[in-house]
Amino acid sequence: MSVLVYIESEEGKLKKASFEVASYAKEVAGMLGTSVTAITFNIDDVSELGTYGVDKVLKVNNDKLKHFNAEAYSDAIKQAATQESSKVVVLSQSANSKYLAPLLAVHLEAGYASNVVALPESADPFTVKRTAFTNKAFNFTKIDTDVKVLGISKNAFGLKESQGAATAEDFSPNLTDEDFTVNVESVDKATNKVTIADAETVVSGGRGLKGPENWGMIEEMAEILGAATACSKPVSDMGWRPHSEHVGQTGKPVASNLYIAIGVSGAIQHLAGINAAKTKVVINNDPEAPFFKAADYGVVGDAFEIVPKLNEKLREFKEKNA
Repeated sequence: MSVLVYIESEEGKLKKASFEVASYAKEVAGMLGTSVTAITFNIDDVSELGTYGVDKVLKVNNDKLKHFNAEAYSDAIKQAATQESSKVVVLSQSANSKYLAPLLAVHLEAGYASNVVALPESADPFTVKRTAFTNKAFNFTKIDTDVKVLGISKNAFGLKESQGAATAEDFSPNLTDEDFTVNVESVDKATNKVTIADAETVVSGGRGLKGPENWGMIEEMAEILGAATACSKPVSDMGWRPHSEHVGQTGKPVASNLYIAIGVSGAIQHLAGINAAKTKVVINNDPEAPFFKAADYGVVGDAFEIVPKLNEKLREFKEKNA
């Protein structure tokens, strides 16, 4: 028996979220007195997983699984869980895993707890702490099925290195045509940019920037901080920025360590989507803007005066500490 963890990757490279779920799985395995097995798809080098507590890696190499396919991936992970007699399966709370986890839970007749933010309170009964009401509250969920599927919120647990090495073996799940009723023809994505899902820091702009021609200072700050750029819904609706940058309840969720909002008033839908960010900073010339009530730090003032000066100081600091 082992705890099974699904390892996500992009273009053959391991994602940081995968190291976090591996770290989490290691702690759960310690509670249960067992080991950690990971399953990967089309990844050549998996040695780094041992650093985060993985004991064994099941490597799936299949050209038909080059692109994420929820049906096929869930079937493959189910077969791995069955082979390893896994009673706990751990995934990240990424966009892909949100599609994958419910299917996997059905395959395994398992209880599924999403948005998990801490190690189990108890192994018997198996009880986990989760966020609720768009991260405004917590609840404790008891899972009484034989197999449990857990979705771990980004940045909720962190990375914990272990002293160990992972053994690797090939794994060839038996997949049928029914697993490929949906096929990916092509994937178009931005290149050379930090994505909102993977970013440690997100710099976001709102209507207070007055137009797309003023986005240079947002992009400059993002470049200095190694951050992703984002925007509020009105900004994407007006075509100032692509919809892929829209964050909020109806856009992409943010769970970064730092979220900087510039010229964003803080509508309730926007705040609901960024509540999981660890530290929130707002720059706005309206002291009554709703965002100030949700922010950890706030600056009241003209963004066109503050941001260029802040960028200058950030660049100086970066150069001195390079």
